[in-house]
Amino acid sequence: MAKWGEGDPRWIVEERPDATNVNNWHWTERNATPWSQEKIKELFKDVAVPSDVATITIDEVDKLEGEASASNRKGKLIFFYEWNLILKWSGVLNNGSGVKYDGKITIPNLSEENDVTDLDIQISVKEMDQDGQILKDIMHKHGKDVVRDRVANYLASLTQEFSKGMILPKKDGIKPDSVKILTSGFNKKIDMQPVVEEKKSVGLKIDTTTLKINLKFQCKAMEFYDAMTRVEMVTAFTRGAVKLEVFKGGKFEMFGGNITGIFDELVPGKKIVQQWRYKPWPVGHHSIVTISIDEKDDHTQVKVVQSGVPTAEAETTRNNWEMYYWQSMKRTFGFGAFIE
Repeated sequence: MAKWGEGDPRWIVEERPDATNVNNWHWTERNATPWSQEKIKELFKDVAVPSDVATITIDEVDKLEGEASASNRKGKLIFFYEWNLILKWSGVLNNGSGVKYDGKITIPNLSEENDVTDLDIQISVKEMDQDGQILKDIMHKHGKDVVRDRVANYLASLTQEFSKGMILPKKDGIKPDSVKILTSGFNKKIDMQPVVEEKKSVGLKIDTTTLKINLKFQCKAMEFYDAMTRVEMVTAFTRGAVKLEVFKGGKFEMFGGNITGIFDELVPGKKIVQQWRYKPWPVGHHSIVTISIDEKDDHTQVKVVQSGVPTAEAETTRNNWEMYYWQSMKRTFGFGAFIE
């Protein structure tokens, strides 16, 4: 049986100038938060808003909370960012009273979930009189475009800055051809279907069954474990916001709230046990998912046993695991040699 790096040429490990992390096999990550904070402050410092009837400036960043990172997995660059941003602006009407008005611009959720064109940009002014309203209207009409342009500049700069050194050349000096930068692709949330209101429990006994799933992944055991428990990796393959408390008794939520549960047991690289529920199930009903991870010579064997699945939902549940977990993980992280 083939060892790591043998066999299928897509899995052959080649030499690298730095002799480490060859072929970008492992998940690598760089903290982009400090750089992003400075860049955002720079981009929103003394920015003029075009107008024929007023002089308006976005003065500075008033509040900036959040984080950003850049990750690489087998030639794919994945960028995560989530910011709550408040900017100060000021303006005066050219033919008005000459009084300077102050206001704020609030962007409550600047993240990869939202395209720049769909940003929630809230405009406020401190003194809401007639002149203040005129200035606010100008900010709505022209100021938002300036903000979107600056945000787009930040995202382009983030991609450019943190692509450096993330994809290393092969021994012949040529970079891999299959480099993909995944940013806006994660803006499209995946909702496991069907999305319906939770069914009300009326005290009737639920007919349940047990699912058993056997899988093979082209990765190390800890890589698979990390993909199921590290928030940035779960965010990557689910392509949407997740909540993850990785400790016994910790809660998780993903796929827009369609999947929720609690961690019952966590053994790094070996085992994950969850109380797991799908939103359409009767209120309060959880299944028990046991994921056993076993690293072999040339792959990692994963066995999933899910007990307590409502019989009527068994086929849907199995298909959702396959499509939204396993296939997505293989495509995102390169865990499957035969996934195109």
